[in-house]
Amino acid sequence: MNPTDINDPEYFHRVIDCQFACPAHTPVPEYIRLIAEKKYEDAYMINWVSNVFPGILGRICDRPCEPACRRGRVEEKAVAICRLKRVCADNKDRAALQFPKIPEEKNKKRIALIGGGPASLTVARDLMPLGYEVDLYDDQAAAGGFVRSQVPSFRLPEKVLDEEVNTILDMGVTTHLNSYISSFKEFLTKGYDAIFIGTGAPRGRDLDLPGRKAGDASIHVGIDWLAAVQYAHVKKAGTTTLVIGGGNTAMDCCRTARRLGGESVNVIIRGDRARMKASPWEIEDAVREDIPILEHLSPLAFVVEKGRLKGMNFKRLAGEGEGQEVFIPCDEVLLAVGQQNAFPWIEQDIGIIFDQGGRPRVDEITFQSDLKHVFFGGDAAFGPKNVITAVAHGHEAAISIDLFCQGKDVQERPAPITSLIAQKMGLRDWAYDNAVTVDLRQDVPMVPKVKSIKDRLMEVELGFDIKTGHKEALRCLNCDIQTVFTVDECIECDACVDVCPTTCINFIENKDEDDLRDRLAVPATNRSQALYVSGTLPTGRVMVKDEDVCLHCGLCAEKCPTSAWDMQKYTYNTSKAGQK
Repeated sequence: MNPTDINDPEYFHRVIDCQFACPAHTPVPEYIRLIAEKKYEDAYMINWVSNVFPGILGRICDRPCEPACRRGRVEEKAVAICRLKRVCADNKDRAALQFPKIPEEKNKKRIALIGGGPASLTVARDLMPLGYEVDLYDDQAAAGGFVRSQVPSFRLPEKVLDEEVNTILDMGVTTHLNSYISSFKEFLTKGYDAIFIGTGAPRGRDLDLPGRKAGDASIHVGIDWLAAVQYAHVKKAGTTTLVIGGGNTAMDCCRTARRLGGESVNVIIRGDRARMKASPWEIEDAVREDIPILEHLSPLAFVVEKGRLKGMNFKRLAGEGEGQEVFIPCDEVLLAVGQQNAFPWIEQDIGIIFDQGGRPRVDEITFQSDLKHVFFGGDAAFGPKNVITAVAHGHEAAISIDLFCQGKDVQERPAPITSLIAQKMGLRDWAYDNAVTVDLRQDVPMVPKVKSIKDRLMEVELGFDIKTGHKEALRCLNCDIQTVFTVDECIECDACVDVCPTTCINFIENKDEDDLRDRLAVPATNRSQALYVSGTLPTGRVMVKDEDVCLHCGLCAEKCPTSAWDMQKYTYNTSKAGQK
């Protein structure tokens, strides 16, 4: 193999598993260290620059970072990254936060945001400091998008949502709320320099089955029902409620139904629980609240008698009684079987091309549509995802809008900002806490079930207190502190090999990658992680390190008599609008 090029900005980025897995590429280890040092304001601002909504995401993020967490390779459970984000949000001194200044003199470019969700708000956050005039249009009474209308308050309190949404609006965004745009062709006549569409995936899928129309009064599309609950249009659920679907919306529906008087609430899924789309922790929360999940049942019909819903018929797809028809009584059904895009307000003859699924044709890098000054992002661009993905889309779209408004090529993206800085302060003294703790993942305290079930506005998770948050923060393995090897300094004494707790360092004859992976002392089977290969040493061997199992403990650098190994912090910040 050729020597590893550690000057490639993406090499060490991939080694920081959590950051690489995050759609917004938040510098996770950096803010976790700051939490351990109780520098909550600094930790919050690192999050705010990257993911925009630390308090919101610290509660409802889908957490793609946690399955990637290196700690999960050492023991069963990853670092509680999401809940640590909440620690800095809950404990910050807001008065000490320093948000960017908004220039009084504008740049004479007007931007319209259609939809007030996370993607649009991220675009506003990035463009306002650059002097743009930003107008936000939304058909709801307050900005926030589906996070406001569909996420239950027992998961996300309204005050947390309001604080972080208003932080952006208070930059000077002009809001046009309760404003439904019925004709995009007419809207285009307003003469905006660029338009961003972040209207989400607002249409919930229905089930066209026998009895659907007859039982309509008691059968509801899940996302519409959740919105009606949030706006207090619905205050009671059926005594016996069935929730059809296995995603996070289904979990929100069933838990909300329990809080609105549902005495018997069951979730119905076609497959098995292990394959549900819902986040594992959302499933655990539902089960904890005594909500059964009935597997391998395919809906056949709604049973309606004399205009009243009596239940549903299902076909059993597996297990005892496979192929048989099953009747389950109920007086209300919530359908959470998926969401889709809906753009009835965008005319077909204005230059935006849609695919057969009703989604706009959008460039995956620039988020630009075929109508060059119109950009899409969030669920509106590529279908339903999550908040953190919408934020990532917003950042990239803001870059494109800024370039477009300057008459530049939107394909010419600014590079990420990176640095690699030595952490050595003494012979065996580092600028970070390199000890690998043996503490297991901390449990988050919850409001007692008997109490929380009675109040849909009561937040269930209490979050870590400062002491527990500190203990959990120390579980982070500091994956951004890289082991940097200098060939010319190495005397091949193998001291690093002897001291490495995971046997990830090897000195062997160079061959092709497959051969090297097989010949390491512990074969490197995870091909998603690179091998760190040095240049040729005096003996003709090369150093090969398996990045997959390195603990970033620094013992190799402490043991090395010639400082051939060094611990250096790699900082990777994604590009933002206005960056040169």
